[in-house]
Amino acid sequence: MSNVIVVGGGAAGMMAAVFAARNGQNVQVLEKNEKLGKKLFITGKGRCNITNAADIEDLFTAVTSNPKFLYSGFYSFTNQQVIDFFEELGVKTKIERGERVFPVSDHSSDVIAAFSRELKSLGVAVSLHTEVRELLCEQDKVCGVLLTNGKKMKADAVIVATGGISYPSTGSTGDGYRFAKETGHRVTELLPSLVPMEVRQWYAKELQGLSLRNIEICITDGKKKLYEEFGEMLFTHYGVSGPLILSASSYITKKLKKKEMRLVIDLKPALSETQLDARVLRDFEDNKNKHFKNAIGKLFPSKLIPVMLLLSGIDPEKKVNEISKEERLGFVHLIKHFELTITGTRDFNEAIVTQGGVKTKEINPSTMESKIVPGLYFAGEVLDLDALTGGFNLQIAWSTGYAAGSSIW
Repeated sequence: MSNVIVVGGGAAGMMAAVFAARNGQNVQVLEKNEKLGKKLFITGKGRCNITNAADIEDLFTAVTSNPKFLYSGFYSFTNQQVIDFFEELGVKTKIERGERVFPVSDHSSDVIAAFSRELKSLGVAVSLHTEVRELLCEQDKVCGVLLTNGKKMKADAVIVATGGISYPSTGSTGDGYRFAKETGHRVTELLPSLVPMEVRQWYAKELQGLSLRNIEICITDGKKKLYEEFGEMLFTHYGVSGPLILSASSYITKKLKKKEMRLVIDLKPALSETQLDARVLRDFEDNKNKHFKNAIGKLFPSKLIPVMLLLSGIDPEKKVNEISKEERLGFVHLIKHFELTITGTRDFNEAIVTQGGVKTKEINPSTMESKIVPGLYFAGEVLDLDALTGGFNLQIAWSTGYAAGSSIW
């Protein structure tokens, strides 16, 4: 029997503790917060999107950093096994749009409660309000931890599952990156990911609160297309947010540090420009004696109309039957190419995950054990692994936590 210390009682830490204990190890979880799963509690807007039920090969497509590293992890503890695991613990699940898996209750607290019950039944010691200052090593092997209160705790293995630095209010303050560096590991550049974006144009603020559904966005760097997807987004006082924007940030955060990007929104992706022109012509025909400003109500949400009128360059008081073909085609083009300039992202306080982390080349992908320090394991967001929204990041936490916990003998 090994004495195992798990640093961090979040998603990856709790999963690692469960499987280390099921493996017959003596396990202790050290959590600096007042409760387990503090960040897990707020995931999926408090509903906890525990995984994604897509085909396992699609999971790799959704991982934006180092997907190949997760090959062993995802196949050793699959999304279906995750669902089965929670069902066995009494958390009934359901599958929603985009193959996202949630508890039937829609309460993340049920997921955390299930973990707490399982940890207790397995005899895992959980110490809350307990912060680790540093990892202790002897003869290049991990041998325990030093707490901030000066107490030393011995261990045969230590699993670092401290999370990233996104949502620091949940206790994710980057301790794991420091532990990694102090034990000779490299940490890649840390950036906010799955994060809203700021735009230059004044009219974004005018559209604050407006949610656009069934639209398509395309983000370009000059002529190079970086991201293109169909879905929904939201305007905010600083720029743009919503599912499409958050996912896009995974691909462009690094590049945005160096230069601005162009965001083009297709407000009517189901129609080609020719089809849309025919639709606009019909609307104009039905309203030929009306002013332009009163003839486009069926095309857009009311909040968007003043902005579209202004950007169209057509006099709002102009009678519809006086609008030229060039003006109409320009208006159609605007609907298919509503442009914004992305100037940057919001910070870590608003980021769902951290991009970057402990370099995966220094970690064994089958066990999550360090290749540098025997007995030291890393799991979850502390590693240089991140994915799109939709339950994929939690799947990374579960799979890496399982790999770390189940490989300690």
